[in-house]
Amino acid sequence: MVQKAKILLVDDRPENLLALEAILSALDQTLVRASSGEEALKALLTDDFAVILLDVQMPGMDGFETAAHIKRRERTRDIPIIFLTAINHGPHHTFRGYAAGAVDYISKPFDPWVLRAKVSVFVELYMKNCKLREQAALLRLQLEGGAGAQPGGGDSRASAGLLAELSARLAAVEEQAEALSKQLGDESADGAAVSTAAHLERKLTELRRALDALEPDAGNSPVLPSQT
Repeated sequence: MVQKAKILLVDDRPENLLALEAILSALDQTLVRASSGEEALKALLTDDFAVILLDVQMPGMDGFETAAHIKRRERTRDIPIIFLTAINHGPHHTFRGYAAGAVDYISKPFDPWVLRAKVSVFVELYMKNCKLREQAALLRLQLEGGAGAQPGGGDSRASAGLLAELSARLAAVEEQAEALSKQLGDESADGAAVSTAAHLERKLTELRRALDALEPDAGNSPVLPSQT
């Protein structure tokens, strides 16, 4: 079963949260509510999220302050944040949103189709990164398990089979990542989404090189991809 991505919705008005849930329900992902910045930060302590939709105007800790806390935490600093606001004070106000770490800044009322499309891009990038981490974990297990294996034995045949399976799985992720990058290139995509997709492709290239180095004919020692 494919694990669903979690999307954090942060707004102090219940009717706004209901509207966001109605718009994003078609994505068939897990929607998590937070009615304040403090509540959002608590949710981020225990769960991983693909993207955060964050209202700017909230009593107490507003969206800008909440975003600043999110970006200061190592665990959450790379989660994309989309600001939602009902006010517009011109380019300076928008710049403050981007300076706080937002990947997008959308004014209310917004087009539901546009919002859903933007969120779906970050969900897809998140899922691709999850698959990439799984492939890296399998590769490391293979290296650890093969450290004591003797050449020419059953362990060698099992290793060859596992390498073939890993290569096939990685090829599927590479194909999906290539299709996503092409889609972002064909559309007026956000710079942050394009940058994240490029980062994913670099990691896939590193993993492919490491996997190729494990092949019996490879003369060089494998170098594992970084975990960042």
